[in-house]
Amino acid sequence: MTWLPTGLRARLVITFTVVAVTASAMVAGLGYQLVRKELIERAVRGSVADVRDKLSKITLPVGASDVVWPSDTTVTDEDLAGLVDALNGPARTVIVTYGDHRRTSPGGRFTMSDVPDQLRWQAARRLVYQRVRLRDEPWLIVATQIQRVSQSGTLRTTGLSAYVFVSLGDEEAVLFRFRNALGQAGGITLTIALTVALLSARRVLLPVRRLGAAARALGAGDLHIRLPVRGKDELAELTATFNETAAALEDTVSELRTLESMSRRFVADVSHELRTPLTAMTAVTDMLSEDAEELSEDAGEAVRIVVREIDRLRVLVEHLIEVSRFDSGAAVLRLESVDVGDTLADSLEVRGWADQVKLIVPVGLAFFLDPRRFDVIVANLVGNALHHGSLPVVVTVRLARGGLEVTVRDHGPGIPEQALPHVFDRFFKAGPGRARSVGSGLGLAIAKANAELHQGAITVRRCEPGTLFTLWIPRQ
Repeated sequence: MTWLPTGLRARLVITFTVVAVTASAMVAGLGYQLVRKELIERAVRGSVADVRDKLSKITLPVGASDVVWPSDTTVTDEDLAGLVDALNGPARTVIVTYGDHRRTSPGGRFTMSDVPDQLRWQAARRLVYQRVRLRDEPWLIVATQIQRVSQSGTLRTTGLSAYVFVSLGDEEAVLFRFRNALGQAGGITLTIALTVALLSARRVLLPVRRLGAAARALGAGDLHIRLPVRGKDELAELTATFNETAAALEDTVSELRTLESMSRRFVADVSHELRTPLTAMTAVTDMLSEDAEELSEDAGEAVRIVVREIDRLRVLVEHLIEVSRFDSGAAVLRLESVDVGDTLADSLEVRGWADQVKLIVPVGLAFFLDPRRFDVIVANLVGNALHHGSLPVVVTVRLARGGLEVTVRDHGPGIPEQALPHVFDRFFKAGPGRARSVGSGLGLAIAKANAELHQGAITVRRCEPGTLFTLWIPRQ
């Protein structure tokens, strides 16, 4: 798996550094090759010119014949030694051959076996040279057959061959120092490139970071945040666009908050205004329900329908008032130590559910909570189980996970799997069969809000059979 940098800063620094190093390497490489070529060629030209010059000044031995041939015995070892001395010099090795005779400069490091065969063959016709590496050192071999002008003015070969080994060690040392200098310059260039890259990346990314911080603050609800616009580049345009977007978002959110506040106030006002007529209507329907049996069948059914719908409307109004308290932030906790078992028993008995619900709670279990809101939570969960599930309904209480855990389970068909994520949504009713039920669709939402007011939570899951609601309240 190839590692790739994900941060923009890292990518900018790496890109800038790679470009700088690549450019430096190319310039250094080209410069080194040019210097190397010129230095070597100058050394070669100088060595070849020196050999030519020395050859032109040599007085060749002349025997009885017009031209000295390899078979001529007038050429002695002293003559060959004189030629060697004439061609010799510092850091050189000279080999002169004449037929079977060979003469090497004193302290010579090389023999004829070190001369390439092709160079020997070419030297028989003209002066040639070749760069070779011998004993891990660079050398230049200049080879030629010595010629002279005869008495008739004709250029004749003499049978003498000279091989001059010229050391290129000084040039190689110069190139070595030059490479080191280029390496040091490359290191300095890399350091400068990294420094400039870091400074440039910081300068480029600073506005981006400010934009990121401002965007996070905007997402957290700080709609007043704005950034100063500096310059006229793309980042300045992006900053200006962010400011315009933030201003438009602030206006939209402000408008939505105003509308939401008006909506909540309207719901609260309507709910409160409905309480008085509902109270009167409830009193009247109570009287009518007592006489419903004495009325005709149609009139009695109409009275029962009115009583049921008024009761449903009363529950809805009460729930709307409770929801409006949560929305306005007026809901507060009034904590006190209560006996959980007694509180649950009283809640079930008041609603006439004591005979329908099995209660499992440790004796004498005390816990700090708001008894009124705890009663609302339990009543909604148990009422939901009784109205939409099947008996038996079991309420179990225990201390778990550092808090109080209350589970409510029924043994009915259970809530459909696709409806589980939405059971705590306002006005949500699972399935068409519950659309006209007595419930308002707000009970579970109110229970969840009361649990969260205790810093707790409610969860739900399917069982086989039935549904299990779990309420957890932490220790206060």
